[in-house]
Amino acid sequence: MKEPIPPAPRGTLFLIVGPSGAGKDTVIDGAKAALAGDPRYLFPRRVVTRPPGTGEDHLPMTVADFEAAEARGAFALAWGAHGLHYGIPRAIDDALAQGRHVIANVSRAVIAEARQRYRPLRIVEVWAPIEVLAERLARRGRENAAEIAERLKRSGAIPVEGADVARIETTGTIEESVGALLAVLNSAAGKA
Repeated sequence: MKEPIPPAPRGTLFLIVGPSGAGKDTVIDGAKAALAGDPRYLFPRRVVTRPPGTGEDHLPMTVADFEAAEARGAFALAWGAHGLHYGIPRAIDDALAQGRHVIANVSRAVIAEARQRYRPLRIVEVWAPIEVLAERLARRGRENAAEIAERLKRSGAIPVEGADVARIETTGTIEESVGALLAVLNSAAGKA
């Protein structure tokens, strides 16, 4: 009788967090490009109640559709911020169960919930000084001055601490920041 094949180890959920303007999308996009073709990694698109073409590659949804999808359990993680609703599709649960590593841009507000529901879990805080955040937010042009001020006020409002946290400062080159994220992904995924 043949020995049963043990199940694949569960994949790691990597939560990329940090204040607006820290460079989360930039480092995620760089890591996604570097890992293109590697089926072990999944970079799910967020669902956002924002129209398409606003600088972030997301799945747009109306508020009513989002609320209905959330009520059906369509999201693994969901939150509201800045007058918008955000969700990570439930499909990540299947990917994690299959041993794939999932990298998702989320709010710091969902860390506690994710720590209760997902193992293994790594949190990557993407960080930059407040003056850098202000300049980046102004440059991207998605918010007016009052909205930028509100985002800056919230930039340090939720501390990110714990043994499962890695911190990446994004004041160097994009390549350095992406390299730092890749090092975290590779280390936690057993490729160090």
